[in-house]
Amino acid sequence: MDENDRKLVSVLRHNGRASVSDLAATLGLSRATVRARLDRLQNSGGIVGFTVVLKDDVARDPVRALMMIGIEGRGTDRVIRQLSSLPQVRALHSTNGRWDVIAELGTETLEALDEVLSRIRKLDGVTQSETSLLLSTRKSGV
Repeated sequence: MDENDRKLVSVLRHNGRASVSDLAATLGLSRATVRARLDRLQNSGGIVGFTVVLKDDVARDPVRALMMIGIEGRGTDRVIRQLSSLPQVRALHSTNGRWDVIAELGTETLEALDEVLSRIRKLDGVTQSETSLLLSTRKSGV
């Protein structure tokens, strides 16, 4: 992916419904070039799909948080399976550095978030965690 591809993806992240003409004008490229780049990115797997984020998807989780989780030994797969079964877990990300997994959480209330945090901290193999509430989202598909 070169710089023009990265710019194209960035514009699409802001507006996944932008027309090829609008993309070309924004990027200062021809429509044919933008169409060819889009096709190449899709065919190579650089872009694996487009999605729609509904207002209800955002509204269903008035309380959102990121929980960074440290896991002991070789228990990562087991902990991920347990986390995946929790309805409040919206996404799981493996990572490097201090934390082994980052969980995106969504709940209706702070009390419900507190309950799920407590439940996760008690999972066998979880050694440490740190949680940050998401206060606002500045860049989104919404």
